[in-house]
Amino acid sequence: MKMTFRWYGSGDKVTLGDIRQIPCVKGVVSAIYDTPVGEVWSNESIAKLKADINAAGLEFEVVESVPVHEEIKLGGADAPRLIDNYKENVRRLGEAGVKCICYNFMPVFDWLRSELDRGLSDGSNALAYDHATVLSMNPLTSSLSLPGWDASYDNDGLKDLLARYADIDEEKLWDNLAVFLKEVIPVAEQSGVKMAIHPDDPPWGIFGLPRIITCKDNIARMLAIVDSPANGITLCTGSLGVNPDNDLADMARTFKGRIPFVHLRNIKITGEKCFEESGHRSSEGSLDMYEIIKALIDTGFDGYVRPDHGRMIWGEKGRAGYGLYDRALGAMYLDGIAEAIVKESEVRR
Repeated sequence: MKMTFRWYGSGDKVTLGDIRQIPCVKGVVSAIYDTPVGEVWSNESIAKLKADINAAGLEFEVVESVPVHEEIKLGGADAPRLIDNYKENVRRLGEAGVKCICYNFMPVFDWLRSELDRGLSDGSNALAYDHATVLSMNPLTSSLSLPGWDASYDNDGLKDLLARYADIDEEKLWDNLAVFLKEVIPVAEQSGVKMAIHPDDPPWGIFGLPRIITCKDNIARMLAIVDSPANGITLCTGSLGVNPDNDLADMARTFKGRIPFVHLRNIKITGEKCFEESGHRSSEGSLDMYEIIKALIDTGFDGYVRPDHGRMIWGEKGRAGYGLYDRALGAMYLDGIAEAIVKESEVRR
């Protein structure tokens, strides 16, 4: 498996030089952040991003993400134009050597937490989710800085958008996802790109909005819409793992060949629909990272992985969930597990 690291561009407090010093990390996962959602990324911007990453001695083969415009999820009148733009982005990224594109189909909000800096017993802080707190939130007036809250919408625009989603139930969202996949996956095939849909985070409905990429059965349904190796999933252990009914190792085996990208992180379930993010080690949370990685390796996984959300440790300040230190520790821990599993397998043979 190929270890990568998320980087948010030149404004990221974590630099490419920092990432280059993590021994097991060979590539960077990034995107173009200065182009409005739905528009075509310029070849110049893509080339510069790739050149900057390559100049630091790192590979640029994974994009996270090319956002899917809300009009596509809604099936709006402008969806065909926006899907055409999306297909052009896939073509351009394929020409630039990108092999995998991570994206999601979550209405309005990306990953959602009720706390961005919950203090943990070891003195670090981490992202956390309390369902009762979320239920009490008003998405039109909350002062939380939510990663998936499209800043292009003011309160009136957000209110209008949420009102439009009142007519979109899960089946309609499935219909709109099918339209998207049937248009985009053939282009991805032609471009040498594997599309990897990210599970909903958390994997249940919020604020009355439907969420559909939540469990094994739904992932199987999504993959069957277009039965192609280019139509895959991002196996995000933290997103799916907060539902104890989701068996991550089983999913890794079941979806063999359809997992081009994996987000590896641990979480600690603290109650029904409540969790906090923990250190990556199995003993720190509710997930068995060894069994998940073993399932991937046993099924021949050779795709991309990255340590996902980390705690803020050693006094570090920065983008919530995306500091350097804990993610670097996580990368080394995960790589160590993988090395041991591979060597144990070689000895058995």
